[in-house]
Amino acid sequence: MSLLHALREAKVLRTLDDALANTLRRLDPSTPDEVLAAAALASLAVAQGHAGFDPASPRQLIDAEIAWPDAETWLQQLAASRFVATPRSPSEEAEAAPLVLERPSEGTGLLYLRRYREYERRLALQLQRIASQPIEGDIAAIAPLFATLFPDARADDHQARAAALALRRALLLVTGGPGTGKTTTIARLLALRVAQAHHTGHATPRIALAAPTGRAADRMAESLRRAAAQMAALPTQASTLHRLLGTLPDSPRFRHHAGNPLPFDIVVVDEASMVDLPLMCKLTEAVGEGAQLILLGDPDQLPSVEAGDVLAAILASAGAGDALSAVDAEALRDVLGETLIDADTGGLHGHRVHLQRGWRQSDALQLTPLADAVRNGDAATTLALLRSGELANVHFHENVDDPLQARPDLLTHWRALATHTDPAQALQHANRLRLLTALREGPQGARGLNARIEAALSGRRIGTPPAWFPGRLLLITENSYRHGLFNGDVGICLADDAGTPLAWFPGSGSEPVRAFHPAALPAHESAFAMTVHKAQGSEFDEVWLQLPRVDSRVLSRELVYTGLTRARSTLHVAGNAEVIAAALGRHAGRVSGLEWRLGK
Repeated sequence: MSLLHALREAKVLRTLDDALANTLRRLDPSTPDEVLAAAALASLAVAQGHAGFDPASPRQLIDAEIAWPDAETWLQQLAASRFVATPRSPSEEAEAAPLVLERPSEGTGLLYLRRYREYERRLALQLQRIASQPIEGDIAAIAPLFATLFPDARADDHQARAAALALRRALLLVTGGPGTGKTTTIARLLALRVAQAHHTGHATPRIALAAPTGRAADRMAESLRRAAAQMAALPTQASTLHRLLGTLPDSPRFRHHAGNPLPFDIVVVDEASMVDLPLMCKLTEAVGEGAQLILLGDPDQLPSVEAGDVLAAILASAGAGDALSAVDAEALRDVLGETLIDADTGGLHGHRVHLQRGWRQSDALQLTPLADAVRNGDAATTLALLRSGELANVHFHENVDDPLQARPDLLTHWRALATHTDPAQALQHANRLRLLTALREGPQGARGLNARIEAALSGRRIGTPPAWFPGRLLLITENSYRHGLFNGDVGICLADDAGTPLAWFPGSGSEPVRAFHPAALPAHESAFAMTVHKAQGSEFDEVWLQLPRVDSRVLSRELVYTGLTRARSTLHVAGNAEVIAAALGRHAGRVSGLEWRLGK
């Protein structure tokens, strides 16, 4: 049986993947079956979030029992094909061919759809361009302000390290877990950059704040407003990356690009782990010459839904060092201490600071030991902590498959939403608690649970298409710039004073909420239960994390970590030990060549 036929028999290919293989066969009937199968798998790889396909590890894509070709022989067949370009260097543009094969070293190889290889190549070049640009300015002149903002700088304060690097690094990577002070750090380092510009006689830097989703952008702006309350000239609004770059109707391109760069001196991007490969490529190309790019993110969270694990690859290349030149370190010695700043090491090394102290969770929630165990994939410790009952406000519901039966007060909470007359208060009340799931489908999936919750609250039968009813929570699933609503935004259905049924979403500034006619909304679904992916970038006072009854490839330690760290005050974890152990033994890793291109 041919490899392509075996893949079809196993029903692992999408129609689109199979169509690519069939098109190549029609163009050249002599094309080896293994090349056709690899083309289909390269297409499937992108759908599963990978940048490309690794012929040496096909089981990263497919669990089915298939007789795979010898990896080296397969790579040689691909290199010989007319449909596969083989660039001489990672920075060279690939020839016009549907596929690109690159071999970082002997015995290894990565097969790309050409477009994704080019995204990766262009992104690496842009990151190197930005990182190589110096930031001019007198550091010593702002040392007194630095000492005021970071009084504990000498005590190995990682926030102070990040601010020090921001004074010299055009590319800055600030990472850390939930509530480690990333936004506070950004507010202070931006204040330093403003002061630095003023001391050198330059205008106040133009600053843009952005995030992948509307909810993450709003949360970033809100946090920065609080952190920067006493600091002038700092921005108080943030936008989605798509809005920042400027979408063009019916086009994958943006208004801002290399030929028309963004009109900002500093671009700050929060939740960078959620940014996929194509979007990060287009963002970096739009960052103008001499501008600074600051990426914030949690390296242990889930990667982007679309192709690429961009932040992880950038961080792997950057390493863990925090470096400045000896001259700059000398200028800040009195403030920072000699051990705070290391010397330059070249490349992306020395562009990252990892913040360590957790701030966001309330004192009543003892989450750090559990988050550490999950992040490290330590199933034994994770289960022991969950079962011990010793972690404050962390509750383990072992072998519970149905949260609605286990906690009837969940429905009580949602029923109470319909009693609110103020939509802003209703939205605030709704965000106190959220049911998160690992899967979209199935009895423990978001779709199934939402159907049951809708039926219980509205009186409609399960399976009946959901309709407007007071208290229904809505999740926007596509961007609509006409409405100013974006994928991930959550609203609520409530009647206005005249009894008109409306859908209300958070506003900004003097407009705390915005109302829409339900029929005019972009694509949406109920949001009583949400997948962890959809909740990324959000936080809630209380989280119920429901895991499925049986293991799934979707489960990973990153998914569990992301889910449990959405909680601010109280966490409930429901599931069985076998599924938890399997999830923690699995990485949500992605196949990518970006780290190799950037150099480790």
